[in-house]
Order: sequence, then structure tokens, then C-alpha cells
Amino acid sequence: MDTTPRVTFFHAPQSRSAGTRALLEELGADYDLHVLDLKAGEQREPDYLAINPMGKVPAIHHAGALVTEQPAVFIYLADLYPAAKLAPPLGDPLRGPYLRWLVFYGSCFEPAIVDRSLQREPAPPSTSPYGDYDTMLQTLVDQLGKGPYLLGDTFSAADVLWGTALNWTTMFKLVPELPVIHAYIDRVLARPAMQRAAAKDAELLATRTA
Repeated sequence: MDTTPRVTFFHAPQSRSAGTRALLEELGADYDLHVLDLKAGEQREPDYLAINPMGKVPAIHHAGALVTEQPAVFIYLADLYPAAKLAPPLGDPLRGPYLRWLVFYGSCFEPAIVDRSLQREPAPPSTSPYGDYDTMLQTLVDQLGKGPYLLGDTFSAADVLWGTALNWTTMFKLVPELPVIHAYIDRVLARPAMQRAAAKDAELLATRTA
């Protein structure tokens, strides 16, 4: 009998947590799903703020520990299910690059995308977390060009994060749909687990709007 504590996953379709749902599918994880209606403001209700005071998704609860912030959630989950081999272990030469690209997403990519979407000038390079948008994007594009995945031939949890993120940012024209980016998105989204997660979210949305 499996006595491993189950993961509780706080999720909202059509939000950043869609990537976490895709990761859980890739990992073959068994989890308890708690869905929040962001349009109804459920993420700001006292019950959820008691779980995550930031009122954001994704969030997971496991074995008494709360994990928030998307890169941290990805690191935690991929390490929790090592049999899926989506996280290079400590001592693997790919562990450093793997962590680099997960953290780059939150520390550089998202701040740059937010500034771009709001059409505001970034902070001076000496204080901006990402320097400038063009350098940030070129750094990513150069890495994708080494493909097929961020770690070369090795698919990892980092690709689940970036595949989903680049999909929505290109749709909203926040990132140019360069051939290398388009091909990368297609490769990631074609995976069966990614398609299962998208289908489950589509079904969830359909039941909520019916």
C-alpha cells in the first residue's frame, strides 16, 4: 500500500497553473485538485488567503509544506517524483542548467513580459532584474536553438514550464513567434501528457460555463 502523502494542487484553468497541471500529468502524479474561479475572486477569499496569502496560483500542499511560486513548484514536484526523470539529480552535469532555466523564467522572463505588456519602460539596466527585453529574449532564443529542448536532447520539467509559457505569450504577441520558438512550442505541446492536461482543463471550463 502506497503511504506517500498526496499532493494537493490549487489550480485555475487559463492561468499560470495550467503548466503545473501539465507537469503533474507528465509526472504521472496522483493529486487532489482544488479549483479556484479567478473571475469570481475566489483566490482572494479568506479560505484561500489562509493557504496562500499572495492569492495566486499555482500552489501545492504536500506533507505539511506549502509551495508557491511557479519555478519552486516545478522544482519541488519534479524532485518528488524522480522515477519520471524530469529533473536531473544532484551531481548530474545538467542539474545546474536545469535550475538556471527554471529560475530564469521567474527572475527575468516574467518581469520583462510584464513590462512589455504594460508598455512601460524597464528600470535602468543596473537595477532591472532582466537587464533589457531584447537581451533576455535573445538569451532564450540562443538556448532554444541548441534544441530540441532546453537541455539539448533531454526533456525536463523546465520544458513543460517554458512550452506552456511561450505558447500563451506568443498568442498575446508578447513574444515574437520566431521559427525556433514556434517549433519548440509544437514539440512540447504535442506530448501526450500535455494534451491530456489541456483536455482536462477544457472539460473543466466547459462544466463551469454550462
